[in-house]
Amino acid sequence: MENIEKQVREQAKKLLAEGTVDVVVGYEKGTLPFQTIPCFITNPDDAERLVWNRFCSVNLAKYVHDIIFAHKESQTRTKPEERTKKTVGIVARGCTTRSLVIHLQEKQYDRDQVVIIGVPCTGYIANKKLSMAVGGTEITACTVAGDTLSAETKDGKKDIIVNEVLADSCLTCRFNNPVISDVMIGDAAPPMPGADREYEEVDTFEELSIDERWAYFTKEMAKCIRCYACRNTCPSCYCKVCFVEQNQPRWVGAGIDETDTQVFQFMRMFHMVGRCVDCGSCVEVCPMGVDLRKFLKKLDKDDFQLFDHRAGESLESAPSLSMHRENDKEEFIFEP
Repeated sequence: MENIEKQVREQAKKLLAEGTVDVVVGYEKGTLPFQTIPCFITNPDDAERLVWNRFCSVNLAKYVHDIIFAHKESQTRTKPEERTKKTVGIVARGCTTRSLVIHLQEKQYDRDQVVIIGVPCTGYIANKKLSMAVGGTEITACTVAGDTLSAETKDGKKDIIVNEVLADSCLTCRFNNPVISDVMIGDAAPPMPGADREYEEVDTFEELSIDERWAYFTKEMAKCIRCYACRNTCPSCYCKVCFVEQNQPRWVGAGIDETDTQVFQFMRMFHMVGRCVDCGSCVEVCPMGVDLRKFLKKLDKDDFQLFDHRAGESLESAPSLSMHRENDKEEFIFEP
């Protein structure tokens, strides 16, 4: 990890010093001992702030889109011949690069506007799992050495096996190495041990009756307070005006009616068909612990089994909803 971190800093400094990029998006230490936060480096000398470790959780592709979009919007009154492009460098693991591929496929920006510093990933630590592992006690210091995490709390030191606190999306990840990059740091990471079992939970869920599945959905969505953290952190949610904020027509009410919450969630999920890369960011930021991943993973499974497509797998793999084949399966339309 330390060697990768050093190389990331060197590459970021080089890209900025040479003027190849205007900004590098990466991670830096947060205010808590077990957290990192997104950072935006524009000065080569600030590259030393960049870190790469097991606590780098947020999918940074969201910020690439926002930076480029904001720059484009700022030039609406500029003469066409005087307009400039914003070039963004990004520290990206597998799921992040898949989100970047989706942006490129959906023509959100040009390929030459993003420089990808690819890094191998062996999974990030889920804050909620870590908190549960220490009984909710405040963590004052946290270090990772190999497969062991050592957490210091007021009750003393506790050693935890890293795999026990990894995000669920990481445990079954098939794409823990970048699918696209301009600069690759380090050697490829070994496959995650649970990659072949990525749909186990979905398989179990599918065995339930329709009434049981609906009961589970309503139970989970009853937790939702519609803070929109899941939408705000998702790299595939980039609409200028979200449907929940539209009033002509009004799709979702502003009150606390449970059906409005359900409509928000299942409409957002439908927007994720063929576009969710299972980065786990929505689950990580949800303050209420809503089980969003099970439903998104169900859509992911259907996308793969029905259309032989995995979101963001490659630039050449067209999104499943953007193309039609005569032999596409259609039974699911009448037999959900």
